[in-house]
Amino acid sequence: MALQPQQALSTAFQRFSQLTPGRKLGVAVGLAAAIALIVGLVLWSRAPEYRVLFSNLSERDGGAVIATLQQMNVPYRTEAGGAILVPADQVYDLRFRLAGQGLPRGGAVGFELMDAAKLGMTQFQEQVAYQRGLEGELARTIQSLAPVESARVHLAIPKPSVFVRDQQKPTASVLVNLYAGRSLDPAQVSAIVHLVSSSVPNLTPNGVTVVDQSGNLLTGRAEAAGLQGLNASQLDYLRQVEDYYARRIEAIVTPIVGQGNVRAEVRADLDFSHNEFTSETYKPNPTPEAQAIRSQQTVEDSSTGGGQAAGVPGAFSNQPPGPASAPLTAPPGANAGAAGGAAGAGPVSSRRESTVNYELDKTIRHVKEPLGRLKRLSVAVVINYRTQAGEGGQAEARPLSPQELNQVNGLVREAMGYNQERGDTVNVVNVAFTEAKAEEVALPLWKDPETVSMAKELVKNLLIFGLAFYLVFGVLRPLLRDLMRPPEAVGPSGAPLATGEEAAAAETYAPTPQPQPFEEKLRQAKEFAKQNPKLTADIIKQWMAQP
Repeated sequence: MALQPQQALSTAFQRFSQLTPGRKLGVAVGLAAAIALIVGLVLWSRAPEYRVLFSNLSERDGGAVIATLQQMNVPYRTEAGGAILVPADQVYDLRFRLAGQGLPRGGAVGFELMDAAKLGMTQFQEQVAYQRGLEGELARTIQSLAPVESARVHLAIPKPSVFVRDQQKPTASVLVNLYAGRSLDPAQVSAIVHLVSSSVPNLTPNGVTVVDQSGNLLTGRAEAAGLQGLNASQLDYLRQVEDYYARRIEAIVTPIVGQGNVRAEVRADLDFSHNEFTSETYKPNPTPEAQAIRSQQTVEDSSTGGGQAAGVPGAFSNQPPGPASAPLTAPPGANAGAAGGAAGAGPVSSRRESTVNYELDKTIRHVKEPLGRLKRLSVAVVINYRTQAGEGGQAEARPLSPQELNQVNGLVREAMGYNQERGDTVNVVNVAFTEAKAEEVALPLWKDPETVSMAKELVKNLLIFGLAFYLVFGVLRPLLRDLMRPPEAVGPSGAPLATGEEAAAAETYAPTPQPQPFEEKLRQAKEFAKQNPKLTADIIKQWMAQP
Protein backbone atom coordinates (compact mmCIF):
# COMPACT_ATOMS: atom_id res chain seq x y z
CA MET A 1 0.00 0.00 0.00
CA ALA A 2 1.49 3.33 -1.12
CA LEU A 3 1.93 6.02 1.46
CA GLN A 4 0.38 9.46 1.10
CA PRO A 5 2.87 12.37 0.52
CA GLN A 6 2.23 13.82 3.95
CA GLN A 7 2.50 10.41 5.60
CA ALA A 8 5.64 9.60 3.56
CA LEU A 9 7.24 12.88 4.60
CA SER A 10 6.31 12.24 8.25
CA THR A 11 7.75 8.74 7.99
CA ALA A 12 10.95 10.09 6.43
CA PHE A 13 11.40 12.60 9.26
CA GLN A 14 10.66 9.91 11.81
CA ARG A 15 13.18 7.54 10.28
CA PHE A 16 15.72 10.35 10.02
CA SER A 17 15.24 11.23 13.69
CA GLN A 18 15.92 7.60 14.63
CA LEU A 19 19.33 7.61 12.89
CA THR A 20 22.53 8.03 14.77
CA PRO A 21 24.27 11.43 14.67
CA GLY A 22 26.97 10.11 12.31
CA ARG A 23 24.44 8.78 9.82
CA LYS A 24 22.42 11.99 10.04
CA LEU A 25 25.52 14.01 9.12
CA GLY A 26 26.31 11.66 6.22
CA VAL A 27 22.77 11.88 4.85
CA ALA A 28 22.75 15.69 5.12
CA VAL A 29 26.17 15.99 3.40
CA GLY A 30 25.12 13.60 0.64
CA LEU A 31 21.87 15.48 -0.02
CA ALA A 32 23.66 18.86 -0.05
CA ALA A 33 26.39 17.58 -2.39
CA ALA A 34 23.86 16.06 -4.78
CA ILE A 35 21.77 19.23 -4.90
CA ALA A 36 24.86 21.43 -5.36
CA LEU A 37 26.16 19.19 -8.15
CA ILE A 38 22.82 19.24 -9.97
CA VAL A 39 22.59 23.03 -9.68
CA GLY A 40 26.17 23.40 -10.87
CA LEU A 41 25.54 21.21 -13.89
CA VAL A 42 22.45 23.20 -14.81
CA LEU A 43 24.30 26.51 -14.47
CA TRP A 44 27.26 25.15 -16.44
CA SER A 45 24.96 24.01 -19.24
CA ARG A 46 23.36 27.44 -19.37
CA ALA A 47 26.63 29.39 -19.09
CA PRO A 48 27.29 31.49 -22.26
CA GLU A 49 30.24 30.74 -24.52
CA TYR A 50 32.92 33.44 -24.33
CA ARG A 51 34.87 34.71 -27.33
CA VAL A 52 37.63 37.25 -27.82
CA LEU A 53 36.39 40.82 -28.13
CA PHE A 54 39.82 42.49 -28.42
CA SER A 55 43.33 41.14 -28.03
CA ASN A 56 46.80 42.65 -27.58
CA LEU A 57 45.37 45.78 -25.98
CA SER A 58 47.51 48.26 -24.17
CA GLU A 59 46.85 48.93 -20.50
CA ARG A 60 45.21 52.26 -21.29
CA ASP A 61 42.87 50.82 -23.92
CA GLY A 62 42.13 47.71 -21.83
CA GLY A 63 41.09 49.80 -18.85
CA ALA A 64 38.87 52.01 -21.00
CA VAL A 65 37.17 49.01 -22.61
CA ILE A 66 36.57 47.29 -19.25
CA ALA A 67 35.13 50.47 -17.75
CA THR A 68 32.74 50.78 -20.68
CA LEU A 69 31.68 47.13 -20.38
CA GLN A 70 30.96 47.61 -16.70
CA GLN A 71 28.77 50.60 -17.49
CA MET A 72 26.89 48.45 -20.03
CA ASN A 73 26.49 45.60 -17.47
CA VAL A 74 28.12 43.16 -19.86
CA PRO A 75 29.91 40.14 -18.34
CA TYR A 76 33.53 39.80 -19.42
CA ARG A 77 36.70 37.86 -18.76
CA THR A 78 40.34 38.80 -19.11
CA GLU A 79 43.22 36.60 -20.19
CA ALA A 80 46.96 36.96 -20.43
CA GLY A 81 48.22 39.04 -23.34
CA GLY A 82 45.63 41.80 -22.99
CA ALA A 83 42.69 39.78 -24.32
CA ILE A 84 39.12 40.58 -23.26
CA LEU A 85 36.40 37.92 -23.70
CA VAL A 86 32.65 38.52 -23.79
CA PRO A 87 29.64 36.28 -24.54
CA ALA A 88 29.79 34.97 -28.09
CA ASP A 89 26.38 36.33 -29.08
CA GLN A 90 27.43 39.90 -28.17
CA VAL A 91 30.88 40.11 -29.77
CA TYR A 92 30.00 41.97 -32.96
CA ASP A 93 27.40 44.18 -31.34
CA LEU A 94 29.89 45.28 -28.68
CA ARG A 95 32.59 45.92 -31.27
CA PHE A 96 30.31 48.30 -33.16
CA ARG A 97 29.17 50.04 -30.00
CA LEU A 98 32.72 50.47 -28.69
CA ALA A 99 33.93 51.67 -32.09
CA GLY A 100 31.27 54.36 -31.96
CA GLN A 101 32.92 55.59 -28.76
CA GLY A 102 36.39 55.51 -30.31
CA LEU A 103 37.57 52.39 -28.45
CA PRO A 104 40.11 50.99 -28.59
CA ARG A 105 42.32 53.91 -29.53
CA GLY A 106 45.25 51.70 -30.53
CA GLY A 107 47.63 53.07 -27.95
CA ALA A 108 48.02 56.35 -29.86
CA VAL A 109 46.52 59.68 -28.85
CA GLY A 110 45.19 61.77 -31.71
CA PHE A 111 43.74 65.23 -32.07
CA GLU A 112 41.53 64.64 -29.03
CA LEU A 113 44.42 66.20 -27.12
CA MET A 114 43.33 69.55 -28.52
CA ASP A 115 39.88 69.08 -26.97
CA ALA A 116 41.37 69.18 -23.47
CA ALA A 117 43.24 72.45 -23.93
CA LYS A 118 43.93 74.17 -20.64
CA LEU A 119 43.69 77.84 -19.95
CA GLY A 120 47.12 79.45 -19.81
CA MET A 121 48.88 77.04 -22.18
CA THR A 122 51.99 78.52 -23.76
CA GLN A 123 52.64 78.51 -27.48
CA PHE A 124 55.28 75.82 -27.01
CA GLN A 125 52.81 73.56 -25.19
CA GLU A 126 50.24 74.06 -27.94
CA GLN A 127 52.82 73.18 -30.58
CA VAL A 128 53.83 70.03 -28.69
CA ALA A 129 50.18 68.99 -28.29
CA TYR A 130 49.54 69.54 -32.00
CA GLN A 131 52.60 67.51 -32.96
CA ARG A 132 51.58 64.66 -30.62
CA GLY A 133 48.07 64.68 -32.07
CA LEU A 134 49.42 64.64 -35.64
CA GLU A 135 51.73 61.72 -34.82
CA GLY A 136 48.83 59.79 -33.27
CA GLU A 137 46.52 60.39 -36.21
CA LEU A 138 49.19 59.25 -38.68
CA ALA A 139 49.84 56.13 -36.59
CA ARG A 140 46.11 55.28 -36.57
CA THR A 141 45.93 55.72 -40.34
CA ILE A 142 48.93 53.45 -40.92
CA GLN A 143 47.45 50.82 -38.57
CA SER A 144 44.43 50.55 -40.87
CA LEU A 145 46.63 48.73 -43.41
CA ALA A 146 46.04 44.97 -43.39
CA PRO A 147 49.64 43.80 -42.69
CA VAL A 148 50.26 46.40 -39.92
CA GLU A 149 49.37 45.47 -36.36
CA SER A 150 50.57 48.69 -34.75
CA ALA A 151 52.59 51.73 -35.74
CA ARG A 152 54.37 54.71 -34.23
CA VAL A 153 55.27 57.96 -35.96
CA HIS A 154 57.93 60.44 -34.83
CA LEU A 155 58.04 63.89 -36.42
CA ALA A 156 61.03 66.22 -36.25
CA ILE A 157 59.66 69.64 -37.15
CA PRO A 158 62.28 72.43 -36.87
CA LYS A 159 61.43 75.92 -35.74
CA PRO A 160 60.70 78.34 -38.58
CA SER A 161 63.36 80.93 -39.31
CA VAL A 162 63.14 84.31 -41.04
CA PHE A 163 66.45 83.65 -42.81
CA VAL A 164 66.25 81.52 -45.89
CA ARG A 165 69.72 80.10 -45.42
CA ASP A 166 68.81 78.84 -41.93
CA GLN A 167 65.58 77.07 -42.89
CA GLN A 168 65.53 73.28 -42.34
CA LYS A 169 63.23 70.64 -43.78
CA PRO A 170 61.16 68.47 -41.39
CA THR A 171 61.77 64.71 -41.19
CA ALA A 172 59.69 61.75 -40.07
CA SER A 173 60.36 58.23 -38.78
CA VAL A 174 57.78 55.44 -38.91
CA LEU A 175 58.02 52.18 -36.95
CA VAL A 176 55.58 49.48 -38.06
CA ASN A 177 54.85 46.29 -36.15
CA LEU A 178 53.65 43.69 -38.67
CA TYR A 179 51.49 40.64 -38.03
CA ALA A 180 53.21 37.27 -37.94
CA GLY A 181 53.90 36.02 -41.44
CA ARG A 182 52.98 39.33 -43.11
CA SER A 183 55.23 41.79 -44.94
CA LEU A 184 55.03 45.09 -46.80
CA ASP A 185 55.84 45.18 -50.49
CA PRO A 186 57.71 48.17 -51.99
CA ALA A 187 54.47 49.70 -53.27
CA GLN A 188 52.96 49.70 -49.76
CA VAL A 189 56.11 51.19 -48.27
CA SER A 190 56.03 53.92 -50.88
CA ALA A 191 52.37 54.54 -50.05
CA ILE A 192 53.23 55.01 -46.35
CA VAL A 193 56.05 57.39 -47.27
CA HIS A 194 53.83 59.55 -49.46
CA LEU A 195 51.03 59.44 -46.88
CA VAL A 196 53.28 60.87 -44.17
CA SER A 197 54.99 63.39 -46.45
CA SER A 198 51.63 64.69 -47.69
CA SER A 199 50.38 65.21 -44.12
CA VAL A 200 53.24 67.43 -42.91
CA PRO A 201 54.00 70.80 -44.55
CA ASN A 202 57.36 71.04 -46.39
CA LEU A 203 58.09 67.35 -45.76
CA THR A 204 59.50 65.58 -48.81
CA PRO A 205 59.32 61.80 -49.41
CA ASN A 206 63.11 61.62 -49.08
CA GLY A 207 62.77 62.79 -45.48
CA VAL A 208 60.60 59.84 -44.38
CA THR A 209 62.14 56.64 -42.99
CA VAL A 210 60.14 53.42 -42.46
CA VAL A 211 61.47 50.64 -40.20
CA ASP A 212 59.80 47.37 -39.14
CA GLN A 213 59.85 45.72 -35.70
CA SER A 214 62.98 43.71 -36.62
CA GLY A 215 64.99 46.83 -37.42
CA ASN A 216 64.90 46.36 -41.19
CA LEU A 217 65.02 49.56 -43.21
CA LEU A 218 62.07 49.34 -45.59
CA THR A 219 62.45 52.65 -47.40
CA GLY A 220 65.95 51.79 -48.67
CA ARG A 221 64.69 48.47 -50.01
CA ALA A 222 61.81 50.15 -51.80
CA GLU A 223 64.11 52.73 -53.41
CA ALA A 224 66.51 50.00 -54.55
CA ALA A 225 63.65 48.06 -56.07
CA GLY A 226 62.50 51.18 -57.89
CA LEU A 227 65.98 51.77 -59.28
CA GLN A 228 66.13 48.22 -60.59
CA GLY A 229 62.83 48.69 -62.41
CA LEU A 230 60.93 46.18 -60.26
CA ASN A 231 57.61 47.95 -60.15
CA ALA A 232 54.73 45.96 -58.71
CA SER A 233 52.16 47.88 -60.75
CA GLN A 234 54.00 47.09 -63.97
CA LEU A 235 54.15 43.40 -63.09
CA ASP A 236 50.43 43.41 -62.34
CA TYR A 237 49.73 45.07 -65.66
CA LEU A 238 51.85 42.45 -67.45
CA ARG A 239 49.87 39.64 -65.78
CA GLN A 240 46.61 41.32 -66.71
CA VAL A 241 47.65 41.58 -70.37
CA GLU A 242 48.69 37.92 -70.50
CA ASP A 243 45.50 36.76 -68.78
CA TYR A 244 43.42 38.90 -71.12
CA TYR A 245 44.82 37.26 -74.26
CA ALA A 246 44.65 33.78 -72.70
CA ARG A 247 40.97 34.24 -71.83
CA ARG A 248 40.18 35.47 -75.33
CA ILE A 249 41.84 32.43 -76.91
CA GLU A 250 40.14 29.95 -74.58
CA ALA A 251 36.77 31.66 -75.05
CA ILE A 252 36.88 31.33 -78.83
CA VAL A 253 38.24 27.76 -78.91
CA THR A 254 36.10 26.26 -76.12
CA PRO A 255 32.86 26.07 -78.15
CA ILE A 256 34.70 23.94 -80.72
CA VAL A 257 36.57 21.46 -78.49
CA GLY A 258 34.38 21.58 -75.38
CA GLN A 259 34.71 22.88 -71.87
CA GLY A 260 38.00 22.00 -70.16
CA ASN A 261 39.64 20.68 -73.35
CA VAL A 262 41.84 23.69 -74.10
CA ARG A 263 44.71 25.33 -72.26
CA ALA A 264 46.28 28.60 -73.39
CA GLU A 265 49.37 30.36 -72.10
CA VAL A 266 50.52 33.76 -73.31
CA ARG A 267 53.82 35.50 -72.79
CA ALA A 268 53.76 39.22 -73.49
CA ASP A 269 56.84 41.37 -74.01
CA LEU A 270 56.00 44.91 -72.96
CA ASP A 271 58.12 48.03 -73.21
CA PHE A 272 57.80 50.21 -70.12
CA SER A 273 60.48 52.70 -71.17
CA HIS A 274 59.57 56.36 -71.66
CA ASN A 275 60.36 57.30 -75.27
CA GLU A 276 59.75 60.81 -76.57
CA PHE A 277 61.53 62.45 -79.56
CA THR A 278 61.12 65.32 -82.03
CA SER A 279 62.35 65.29 -85.67
CA GLU A 280 62.56 68.06 -88.30
CA THR A 281 63.19 67.07 -91.97
CA TYR A 282 63.68 69.05 -95.21
CA LYS A 283 63.10 67.68 -98.70
CA PRO A 284 65.31 68.61 -101.70
CA ASN A 285 64.36 71.80 -103.57
CA PRO A 286 61.64 70.98 -106.14
CA THR A 287 60.99 72.81 -109.39
CA PRO A 288 59.53 76.35 -109.20
CA GLU A 289 56.29 75.15 -110.74
CA ALA A 290 55.79 72.65 -107.88
CA GLN A 291 56.58 75.14 -105.15
CA ALA A 292 54.30 77.53 -103.33
CA ILE A 293 55.28 81.20 -103.49
CA ARG A 294 55.61 82.72 -100.07
CA SER A 295 56.35 86.35 -101.12
CA GLN A 296 57.32 88.22 -104.35
CA GLN A 297 58.95 91.70 -104.78
CA THR A 298 59.64 93.60 -108.07
CA VAL A 299 61.55 96.97 -108.32
CA GLU A 300 61.81 98.94 -111.64
CA ASP A 301 63.84 102.23 -111.98
CA SER A 302 64.56 104.13 -115.28
CA SER A 303 65.70 107.72 -116.21
CA THR A 304 66.18 109.39 -119.67
CA GLY A 305 67.40 112.91 -120.92
CA GLY A 306 69.83 115.51 -119.37
CA GLY A 307 68.05 118.91 -119.67
CA GLN A 308 66.05 118.51 -116.67
CA ALA A 309 67.15 119.62 -113.33
CA ALA A 310 68.63 116.97 -111.25
CA GLY A 311 70.17 116.77 -107.90
CA VAL A 312 69.23 118.10 -104.55
CA PRO A 313 67.00 121.15 -104.64
CA GLY A 314 68.87 124.28 -103.61
CA ALA A 315 71.12 127.07 -104.72
CA PHE A 316 73.68 124.88 -106.36
CA SER A 317 71.09 123.00 -108.33
CA ASN A 318 69.61 126.19 -109.86
CA GLN A 319 72.89 127.54 -111.17
CA PRO A 320 73.42 127.39 -114.90
CA PRO A 321 75.70 124.79 -116.23
CA GLY A 322 79.35 125.70 -116.82
CA PRO A 323 80.93 126.08 -120.12
CA ALA A 324 81.19 123.00 -122.16
CA SER A 325 84.60 121.52 -122.63
CA ALA A 326 85.52 119.50 -125.58
CA PRO A 327 88.33 117.07 -125.73
CA LEU A 328 91.56 118.34 -127.05
CA THR A 329 91.78 115.59 -129.55
CA ALA A 330 88.79 114.11 -131.20
CA PRO A 331 88.71 110.61 -132.49
CA PRO A 332 89.26 110.17 -136.15
CA GLY A 333 86.12 110.43 -138.18
CA ALA A 334 84.24 112.33 -135.54
CA ASN A 335 83.04 115.86 -136.14
CA ALA A 336 82.43 118.51 -133.66
CA GLY A 337 78.71 118.71 -134.16
CA ALA A 338 78.21 115.14 -133.21
CA ALA A 339 80.28 115.59 -130.15
CA GLY A 340 78.34 118.60 -129.13
CA GLY A 341 75.01 116.81 -129.60
CA ALA A 342 76.07 113.90 -127.45
CA ALA A 343 77.18 116.12 -124.75
CA GLY A 344 73.92 117.87 -124.70
CA ALA A 345 71.79 114.58 -124.49
CA GLY A 346 72.83 113.59 -120.85
CA PRO A 347 72.94 110.10 -119.15
CA VAL A 348 70.22 107.43 -119.67
CA SER A 349 69.84 104.73 -116.80
CA SER A 350 67.46 101.78 -116.30
CA ARG A 351 67.24 99.25 -113.27
CA ARG A 352 64.88 96.29 -112.67
CA GLU A 353 64.90 93.92 -109.63
CA SER A 354 62.66 90.87 -108.93
CA THR A 355 62.67 88.77 -105.72
CA VAL A 356 60.57 85.59 -105.27
CA ASN A 357 60.50 83.68 -101.92
CA TYR A 358 59.21 80.07 -101.99
CA GLU A 359 57.89 78.06 -98.98
CA LEU A 360 60.31 75.57 -97.45
CA ASP A 361 59.22 71.89 -97.46
CA LYS A 362 59.77 71.11 -93.75
CA THR A 363 58.27 68.31 -91.58
CA ILE A 364 58.31 68.42 -87.75
CA ARG A 365 57.34 65.25 -85.83
CA HIS A 366 56.89 64.97 -82.07
CA VAL A 367 56.38 61.36 -81.04
CA LYS A 368 55.65 60.16 -77.46
CA GLU A 369 55.35 56.40 -77.30
CA PRO A 370 52.80 54.95 -74.84
CA LEU A 371 53.96 53.31 -71.61
CA GLY A 372 53.67 49.53 -71.69
CA ARG A 373 53.78 49.25 -75.46
CA LEU A 374 53.31 45.70 -76.71
CA LYS A 375 56.45 44.50 -78.45
CA ARG A 376 55.83 40.80 -78.96
CA LEU A 377 53.39 38.00 -78.15
CA SER A 378 54.15 34.31 -77.74
CA VAL A 379 51.14 32.01 -77.54
CA ALA A 380 51.05 28.29 -76.73
CA VAL A 381 47.75 26.39 -77.01
CA VAL A 382 47.14 22.75 -76.07
CA ILE A 383 43.94 21.05 -77.23
CA ASN A 384 42.73 17.73 -75.90
CA TYR A 385 41.69 14.84 -78.11
CA ARG A 386 38.03 14.74 -78.98
CA THR A 387 36.02 12.02 -77.26
CA GLN A 388 33.83 10.07 -79.66
CA ALA A 389 31.81 6.87 -79.52
CA GLY A 390 33.83 4.00 -81.02
CA GLU A 391 33.14 0.37 -81.66
CA GLY A 392 30.92 -1.26 -79.08
CA GLY A 393 29.63 2.10 -77.91
CA GLN A 394 32.75 2.84 -75.84
CA ALA A 395 34.14 6.36 -75.75
CA GLU A 396 37.45 6.81 -77.58
CA ALA A 397 39.79 9.80 -77.73
CA ARG A 398 40.64 10.82 -81.30
CA PRO A 399 42.79 13.71 -82.54
CA LEU A 400 41.38 16.60 -84.51
CA SER A 401 41.57 16.51 -88.26
CA PRO A 402 44.17 18.71 -90.01
CA GLN A 403 41.39 20.92 -91.33
CA GLU A 404 39.97 21.48 -87.84
CA LEU A 405 43.45 22.12 -86.46
CA ASN A 406 44.06 24.76 -89.14
CA GLN A 407 40.76 26.40 -88.29
CA VAL A 408 41.69 26.53 -84.63
CA ASN A 409 45.10 27.95 -85.52
CA GLY A 410 43.48 30.70 -87.58
CA LEU A 411 41.05 31.56 -84.78
CA VAL A 412 43.90 31.80 -82.30
CA ARG A 413 45.81 34.17 -84.58
CA GLU A 414 42.78 36.39 -85.01
CA ALA A 415 41.99 36.42 -81.29
CA MET A 416 45.52 37.44 -80.31
CA GLY A 417 45.96 39.97 -83.14
CA TYR A 418 48.84 38.14 -84.79
CA ASN A 419 51.48 40.47 -86.29
CA GLN A 420 54.34 38.87 -88.18
CA GLU A 421 56.35 42.08 -88.39
CA ARG A 422 56.20 42.34 -84.62
CA GLY A 423 57.65 38.85 -84.28
CA ASP A 424 54.60 37.10 -82.78
CA THR A 425 54.65 33.30 -82.53
CA VAL A 426 51.81 30.79 -82.23
CA ASN A 427 52.07 27.10 -81.39
CA VAL A 428 48.91 24.96 -81.36
CA VAL A 429 49.32 21.32 -80.27
CA ASN A 430 46.66 18.60 -80.23
CA VAL A 431 47.47 15.89 -77.67
CA ALA A 432 45.58 13.70 -75.23
CA PHE A 433 45.40 15.13 -71.73
CA THR A 434 46.88 12.78 -69.15
CA GLU A 435 45.90 14.73 -66.08
CA ALA A 436 43.06 13.20 -64.08
CA LYS A 437 40.16 15.33 -63.13
CA ALA A 438 40.44 16.39 -59.55
CA GLU A 439 37.68 14.86 -57.53
CA GLU A 440 36.12 16.92 -54.86
CA VAL A 441 37.17 15.44 -51.57
CA ALA A 442 34.38 15.72 -49.08
CA LEU A 443 35.36 17.15 -45.77
CA PRO A 444 35.47 14.42 -43.12
CA LEU A 445 32.55 14.41 -40.78
CA TRP A 446 34.76 14.91 -37.75
CA LYS A 447 36.31 18.03 -39.35
CA ASP A 448 33.06 19.72 -40.31
CA PRO A 449 32.68 22.79 -38.06
CA GLU A 450 28.92 22.38 -37.74
CA THR A 451 29.21 18.69 -36.93
CA VAL A 452 31.93 19.34 -34.35
CA SER A 453 29.82 22.03 -32.71
CA MET A 454 26.76 19.75 -32.60
CA ALA A 455 28.84 16.88 -31.23
CA LYS A 456 30.25 19.07 -28.47
CA GLU A 457 26.78 20.24 -27.51
CA LEU A 458 25.44 16.67 -27.58
CA VAL A 459 28.28 15.32 -25.42
CA LYS A 460 27.79 18.16 -23.01
CA ASN A 461 24.07 17.46 -22.66
CA LEU A 462 24.61 13.70 -22.37
CA LEU A 463 27.18 14.23 -19.65
CA ILE A 464 24.81 16.44 -17.71
CA PHE A 465 21.95 13.99 -18.15
CA GLY A 466 24.10 11.02 -17.10
CA LEU A 467 25.36 12.69 -13.94
CA ALA A 468 21.88 13.89 -13.03
CA PHE A 469 20.44 10.41 -13.67
CA TYR A 470 23.06 8.80 -11.43
CA LEU A 471 22.53 11.32 -8.64
CA VAL A 472 18.75 10.93 -8.74
CA PHE A 473 18.43 7.18 -9.17
CA GLY A 474 21.70 6.05 -7.63
CA VAL A 475 22.00 8.31 -4.62
CA LEU A 476 18.85 10.25 -3.81
CA ARG A 477 16.27 7.57 -4.61
CA PRO A 478 17.76 4.80 -2.41
CA LEU A 479 18.30 7.29 0.37
CA LEU A 480 14.77 8.66 0.21
CA ARG A 481 13.33 5.15 -0.16
CA ASP A 482 15.00 4.05 3.06
CA LEU A 483 13.77 7.15 4.85
CA MET A 484 10.20 6.88 3.56
CA ARG A 485 9.80 3.12 4.20
CA PRO A 486 6.95 2.51 6.68
CA PRO A 487 7.93 1.16 10.11
CA GLU A 488 7.99 -2.60 10.35
CA ALA A 489 6.61 -4.67 13.21
CA VAL A 490 9.31 -5.66 15.60
CA GLY A 491 9.23 -8.75 17.70
CA PRO A 492 10.17 -9.07 21.35
CA SER A 493 13.81 -9.60 20.40
CA GLY A 494 13.93 -6.34 18.40
CA ALA A 495 13.82 -8.05 14.98
CA PRO A 496 11.12 -7.01 12.47
CA LEU A 497 8.07 -9.25 12.42
CA ALA A 498 7.49 -10.99 9.09
CA THR A 499 3.96 -11.24 7.76
CA GLY A 500 2.23 -12.98 4.90
CA GLU A 501 4.32 -14.93 2.43
CA GLU A 502 7.57 -13.74 4.02
CA ALA A 503 6.49 -15.31 7.30
CA ALA A 504 5.47 -18.52 5.58
CA ALA A 505 8.73 -18.70 3.70
CA ALA A 506 10.62 -17.97 6.86
CA GLU A 507 8.77 -20.76 8.65
CA THR A 508 9.42 -23.14 5.77
CA TYR A 509 13.07 -22.53 5.18
CA ALA A 510 14.16 -21.11 8.54
CA PRO A 511 16.16 -23.50 10.67
CA THR A 512 14.64 -24.81 13.88
CA PRO A 513 15.35 -22.23 16.60
CA GLN A 514 17.13 -23.38 19.64
CA PRO A 515 15.16 -23.08 22.92
CA GLN A 516 16.31 -20.16 25.08
CA PRO A 517 16.16 -20.00 28.90
CA PHE A 518 13.28 -18.13 30.45
CA GLU A 519 15.56 -15.60 32.13
CA GLU A 520 17.14 -14.62 28.80
CA LYS A 521 13.75 -14.15 27.18
CA LEU A 522 12.57 -12.06 30.08
CA ARG A 523 15.65 -9.86 29.91
CA GLN A 524 15.15 -9.28 26.19
CA ALA A 525 11.50 -8.41 26.71
CA LYS A 526 12.39 -5.89 29.43
CA GLU A 527 15.08 -4.36 27.21
CA PHE A 528 12.67 -4.09 24.31
CA ALA A 529 10.02 -2.51 26.54
CA LYS A 530 12.53 0.10 27.74
CA GLN A 531 13.66 1.03 24.20
CA ASN A 532 10.18 0.93 22.59
CA PRO A 533 7.59 1.79 25.21
CA LYS A 534 4.99 2.94 22.67
CA LEU A 535 5.34 -0.16 20.56
CA THR A 536 5.20 -2.34 23.67
CA ALA A 537 1.96 -0.67 24.73
CA ASP A 538 0.49 -1.28 21.28
CA ILE A 539 1.43 -4.93 21.43
CA ILE A 540 -0.17 -5.34 24.87
CA LYS A 541 -3.33 -3.63 23.59
CA GLN A 542 -3.46 -6.08 20.70
CA TRP A 543 -3.07 -9.01 23.10
CA MET A 544 -5.82 -7.71 25.34
CA ALA A 545 -8.12 -7.13 22.35
CA GLN A 546 -7.78 -10.73 21.24
CA PRO A 547 -10.52 -13.09 22.55
